Amino acid sequence: MPDTSARLVDVVVIGAGQAGLAVAYHLLRRGVQPDRLMVLDRGPGPGGAWQHRWPSLTLGGTHRLHDLPGMADTGLTFANAPADRPAREVVAEYYAAYERTHGIDVVRPVTVAHLDRDPEGYLVTCAPGSAVAAVRARTVVSATGTWTSPRIPLVWGRERFRGRQVTTADYASAREFEGRRVAVVGGGTSALTFLDELAAVGASTLWFTRRVPTFHDEEVELSPERGRVAVAIQDEAARAGRPLPSIVSVTGLPRSALVRRLESAGRLVRHPMFTAMTETGLVMRNGTELAVDAVIWATGFRPEISHLRPLGVVGETGGIAVEDGGVVGEPGLFLAGYGPQASTLSSNRAARVTARKVVDHLATIS
Repeated sequence: MPDTSARLVDVVVIGAGQAGLAVAYHLLRRGVQPDRLMVLDRGPGPGGAWQHRWPSLTLGGTHRLHDLPGMADTGLTFANAPADRPAREVVAEYYAAYERTHGIDVVRPVTVAHLDRDPEGYLVTCAPGSAVAAVRARTVVSATGTWTSPRIPLVWGRERFRGRQVTTADYASAREFEGRRVAVVGGGTSALTFLDELAAVGASTLWFTRRVPTFHDEEVELSPERGRVAVAIQDEAARAGRPLPSIVSVTGLPRSALVRRLESAGRLVRHPMFTAMTETGLVMRNGTELAVDAVIWATGFRPEISHLRPLGVVGETGGIAVEDGGVVGEPGLFLAGYGPQASTLSSNRAARVTARKVVDHLATIS
C-alpha cells in the first residue's frame, strides 16, 4: 500500500546539479510555491557532481561551465571564475550562492532509492540515512546526472587483475600512481587530463581507446554546428528509448592546449583496446601481454536512472523513451539533463521548457 503519511508536494526535483537547479529556478518563477517544491540532493553540500571531482581539476581550458539562469543576480559568473583553485571548491561556492539568492531550499543528503506510483502521483522513497524517508509528489523531475554511474566496458578477466582499478569518479590524485605502470582507458577529456597529470609524477602510461580518436581544430568542444549534431543524435536515441551514445563519440575532441602539450611531449600515443586482462596485465590483440600496475577507466558514465526502474519506464537495453524532457507514457515524470540536455548549455535551455510543462501538467490535475 502507498505510504500516505509522507508529505505531499506539487513537485519533487531529484538532484541539485546544473539541470536540477535550473529547473527549480524556472519552477519558482512560474509560480510554484516554495513550500510545494522539494529539491532533494545526495551530496553533503552544494556543487552537484563537481564537489566530488579530484582536487587538481580546475575550471577554464577544457573544463567549462555555463552560467545557470539568473546567475547574474548572485554577482558571480563562470566566465571569470578562478582558474587557480580546485573546480570543486569554486562550483560549490557558486552553487551555494545561487541557492541562497533564489530561495532554492535543497534537502540534503538524500539518496532516492526508488519511485512508485501513488494515488496523487508518485511516492519517492529514500535510502536509510537520508534527511527524509519518503515524500509524495504530484510530479517528479529526475535530474540525477551520471556521476554515480560510471561506465566500465566488459573485458574478459577484469575481475582477476590484482592491480588497482579506478574510474574517473574514484580518481583522487596522480600521486597515488607515482612511478607506476598505468593504463588509461578512454577517449575523452578526462583520459587526456590523467595522461598529463600522471606524467608529471613519473608514472609510465599507456593510452587505450576502443576507436581512433578524432580531433578538430576548435578551441571549444562544442561549436554551434557540432553542438547541433550532438543534440540531434542524443535526441533521436532518447526518443527511441535507446541507450545514449557518448558525446565525445559524436563531437570528437578539440585540439586544446592540453592536446597540443601531450602531442609535443610524445604522450598522445593511442593503442587499440586490449582484449583481456590477467592477474598482472593486459592482453593485446596479437596475444602479447603487457604488465601494468593499475588501470584507470576514464570510459564515461551512464545516466543514473536505477531509481526509476520500479515504474517500468527503463527498457531492456537500459534506455528511457523521452520526448522534450517528458517520459513517454508518464505525464507526471520528467528527466532533466538527460540525452540532448546533457551539456550545461542545453540543460539550461531545456529547463525553461521542462518547468512550463510541469506547471501545465499540474494545472490539468488540480
